[in-house]
Amino acid sequence: MAQEHTATLVSAGWLDQAAFGYYPYIALAVLAIGSVVRFDREPYTWRSGSSQLLRRKQLVLGSILFHLGVLVIFGGHLVGLLTPIQVFDAIGISHGAKQILAVVAGGIAGVFAILGALILLHRRVFDARIRATSSFGDTAILLLLTVQLGLGLATIPLSAGHLDGSEMVKFMSWAQGIFTFQPGSADYVADVHWIFKAHLMLGLTIFLVFPFTRLVHMLSAPIWYLPRRGWQLVRTRRDIQADKRRADAQARGV
Repeated sequence: MAQEHTATLVSAGWLDQAAFGYYPYIALAVLAIGSVVRFDREPYTWRSGSSQLLRRKQLVLGSILFHLGVLVIFGGHLVGLLTPIQVFDAIGISHGAKQILAVVAGGIAGVFAILGALILLHRRVFDARIRATSSFGDTAILLLLTVQLGLGLATIPLSAGHLDGSEMVKFMSWAQGIFTFQPGSADYVADVHWIFKAHLMLGLTIFLVFPFTRLVHMLSAPIWYLPRRGWQLVRTRRDIQADKRRADAQARGV
């Protein structure tokens, strides 16, 4: 029995190391390289296909709720996980205060996002015209995001049981360890609840498939629009007519 227990622990240790020690680098490498390759080779697919002419009101409502919630969640995860713990300590923000903020703000944003995702998923799956113009990837990624949001909301009761912030510190240490290439980073999350682990794994999987889905349009704003510095070229009917007269004059040799 002792040998079987030891073998189980060893097996679990290897699984944790594979899932949270190696898989993050695979997912992030595919995210970075895949996005660059797609932008270079298939720039015209670097967009989100539009179906706004169909059930527009439902699209607007779902899109606003989804994007608002996801932006808050993404920003919260980015700042909360990757800001060094010493920074929070230096400015006097306790781990408990961070945990409460994450539960409250993340919970509200999560509800907004999952409601929006469900509206968009219902629209895409149950409207025959939209379903006919949707690819498998369009529906699959929306389903993955919905499940991920559900897992995120499921972690709230677990986090509420650790309002001292001890669980959050584990995830911060893990994320920062991954980005700074620290060996043994997977050990930080080895003993967390399986819902947390599922949430992490699905999040990494979404990063993995990111370059091959419509999610790449998230990168379109900084790539296409920010360099424009806010200006827009507008041609009036008078400009068009003037161009036509000049072209006719050149054709006649005038």
